[in-house]
Amino acid sequence: MAAPGGISQAEGSANSVEFENLARFAVDEHNKKENALLQFKKVTNVKQQVVSGTLYYITLEAVDGDKIKVYEAKVWEKPWMNFKELQDFKLVGDATASA
Repeated sequence: MAAPGGISQAEGSANSVEFENLARFAVDEHNKKENALLQFKKVTNVKQQVVSGTLYYITLEAVDGDKIKVYEAKVWEKPWMNFKELQDFKLVGDATASA
């Protein structure tokens, strides 16, 4: 478990169902807020920060039109309150051709 306030690498981030669900939530929330049509592809990295709950910094790939792009999403979760909120969602760049 991470120390409170510190950002640490999340274990098993690329293939965790929990992190995939958080990433899908982030894409869905971004699509609602921005009237966008991104389609989730995969999680590439997750970092976490223990706060009042956990902040997840998720690097993910999503399809935008005919291109795969890399985004960073920040999701705040407090499971004991059934609370989940997209804090930030930004474009990082295009995914590499080999991805």
